[in-house]
Amino acid sequence: LYEADIIFYNGLHLEGNMIEMFEGMSASKPVVALGDAIDQDQLLKDEEGVIDPHIWFNIDLWQAGLNQAVEELKKYAPEYADEFEANKQAYFEEMNKLKQWATETLEKIPASQRVLVTAHDAFGYFGEMFNIEVIGLQGLSTEDEVGVSDIQATVDLLVAKKVPAVFVESSVNPDAIKAVIEGAKKAGVEVKLGGELFSDAMGEAGSPEGTYLGMYRHNVETIYSALSGEEE
Repeated sequence: LYEADIIFYNGLHLEGNMIEMFEGMSASKPVVALGDAIDQDQLLKDEEGVIDPHIWFNIDLWQAGLNQAVEELKKYAPEYADEFEANKQAYFEEMNKLKQWATETLEKIPASQRVLVTAHDAFGYFGEMFNIEVIGLQGLSTEDEVGVSDIQATVDLLVAKKVPAVFVESSVNPDAIKAVIEGAKKAGVEVKLGGELFSDAMGEAGSPEGTYLGMYRHNVETIYSALSGEEE
């Protein structure tokens, strides 16, 4: 980071204790929080008023953040401003196609099965964009504790709504989700593991899931396949 010419980060407290370091670095180089470009009224908050920082799961909000990044790049290297703008427009077109495909795909899931149960509460913006109820066992932070009452409440919801699948995340311990599956089984309901989603991380570098578009597509395909009972 000290060797970087310019730094971009998500912001909205996602990076936790690194924020102070970023603020110190801003005295000597451009340091940009993409979340600062988002209208406060569009940000989701939990019951305690804590802002949900997972803005990249709302494609429209993420475009606002990326637009801010491009404007900063233009200031930093004005000789490449036209190229930055052209690349942004081309990428936004790909993002818009992804949004349309994801909307059409997820709309096929029956209304009664449009419930996304994951390890922690990272998919609020995703659920808002695609009209899916989202249940996270942990709170917004992966450091939040999962209690027995949280697991039982989730089991009760799965039983009541006959949700066919729950999901683990690539960056979160899967034990709580496995406990939910076991709890549902004891209640006489078979809930399968729908697959692994990318929440606070992407896939391996060089793989399709190692890109934003590929990660997003993987999540949509995984969710659709598990909740609709069909193969995408």
